[in-house]
Amino acid sequence: QVQLVESGGGLVQPGGSLRLSCKVTGTVFNIIAMAWYRQAPGKQRDRVAYITSGSSIDYADSVKGRFTISRDNAKNTVYLQMNSLKPEDTAVYFCHTEGWPGDYWGQGTQVTVSS
Repeated sequence: QVQLVESGGGLVQPGGSLRLSCKVTGTVFNIIAMAWYRQAPGKQRDRVAYITSGSSIDYADSVKGRFTISRDNAKNTVYLQMNSLKPEDTAVYFCHTEGWPGDYWGQGTQVTVSS
């Protein structure tokens, strides 16, 4: 059974940084494309960063230059380094398997940017 477990969220001041982690179990991680999404209260869930098995990367315009997605295949983990955080980055962040082996989500981790 495929499982995704996120960690690393929390409360941070504007301009601060956080690193989110998502550990994947139950499948062959190194051939999976992964993504990070976020959902603010009352809003739709949007993709913010994407990484293929070959480490090709794409970002939403709203986070370009501030967020960095990466992966460690030895640890079956995908990361999201978030710098220069803004109040509008406040949301629940989810990792997701993109394409094969199917539609799997983590439980989400709350990120709150506030002074």
